[in-house]
Amino acid sequence: MRMRNKPWAIDYLNQHSEIVVTEVDDLQQDVWQQFIRSNDIKHIEVGSGMGRFITTLAKQNPNIQYISVELDKNVMVRVLDKVLEQNLDNIRLICLPIEEIHDYLAINPLDQLYLNFSDPWPKNRHEKRRLTHHNYLSIYEKFLKDDALIQFKTDNRMLFEYSLISMSQYGYQFVDINLHVHDREPDDNIRTEYEEKFSSKGSRIYMLKAKLNE
Repeated sequence: MRMRNKPWAIDYLNQHSEIVVTEVDDLQQDVWQQFIRSNDIKHIEVGSGMGRFITTLAKQNPNIQYISVELDKNVMVRVLDKVLEQNLDNIRLICLPIEEIHDYLAINPLDQLYLNFSDPWPKNRHEKRRLTHHNYLSIYEKFLKDDALIQFKTDNRMLFEYSLISMSQYGYQFVDINLHVHDREPDDNIRTEYEEKFSSKGSRIYMLKAKLNE
């Protein structure tokens, strides 16, 4: 996802440090330690885009804590705007690579992970950048509970097939595989901004749900 650069984005995010962090050291703040260490159910989305999915979940489920991870500061501004507009107090935002923060998340393992419309990185030399590559699966394992669920959605058939193989080889067992989500759309499906865009152009949406220890 590429958006026009907003020179003021980091300053804007840092003005709301109780909600969003942009530096690893910020995760040591008391307000963040309280959030991470609390015993509430916690779900995380890695690659939140403009935030419709994760903020909708947070609004629908006030008893669950949500963490949104998005690298692009210009995109994270959109997520923060949604959090502020809806006055959501059960969601926190992290504008950092998942590789740099998994130790903090592991303090109190999480219950569910969402991966929505991740960059497919189609070239073979970029395989390790795919969020379902075994390197990332090993990172997720560090901060997810033993029976945690991973939900993955994409419009990219190559990435979906790759993910099925990669996750299966890693040891994941599939709870659900849906090859055409919008054909018989589940009642609880939340369409992301990009999901709407791809679907309107006739793209098929694929989804899987998997657990490492079923």
